[in-house]
Amino acid sequence: MIARFLSLLLLLYALGFILFSVTLGRPAESDLRTDAIVVITGGKGRIEHALKVLEQGKAKRVLIAGADPLVTKKDLVDRFNAERRLVRCCVDLGSESVDTRSNAEEAQRWLAKHSYRTVRLITNDWHMRRADYEFRKGLDGKYKIFPDAVRTEPAFGTLFAEYNKYLLRRAAVWLDV
Repeated sequence: MIARFLSLLLLLYALGFILFSVTLGRPAESDLRTDAIVVITGGKGRIEHALKVLEQGKAKRVLIAGADPLVTKKDLVDRFNAERRLVRCCVDLGSESVDTRSNAEEAQRWLAKHSYRTVRLITNDWHMRRADYEFRKGLDGKYKIFPDAVRTEPAFGTLFAEYNKYLLRRAAVWLDV
């Protein structure tokens, strides 16, 4: 009986993992325009994508949330071959946050300061579900959020770790912790 119960739990876990893996975040529509972009640091292609969207005129301003305090706008221009004028006027480096939840808190203050109402949230596909959850929770429905996931080829371990974090968050919500 115990073996059957454990087998059922393992099967449910595996099915949930497969569902999680095939429902990774997707890129936003190519013609989407928002007031602002918030890009979360920590993954390949995120900042490049945000700068490209800004250069295309699909947003007014970018917040790079969770940036290292030593990073400068000149570093962005040099590293990503970005337009100096555009980076100087329209890119803000946020170094207050250290995790996804504090990214949302930092973004909320920045969005309120600039009176923006719509935001494109950029992160990797495997991280989008968590980021979207934290931003919707942290922004209290005051802003319209448009997820824009950067496609990756995540390793099995990355997906496994992110899925476990997702399960723990869902359990906390269910248990009202």
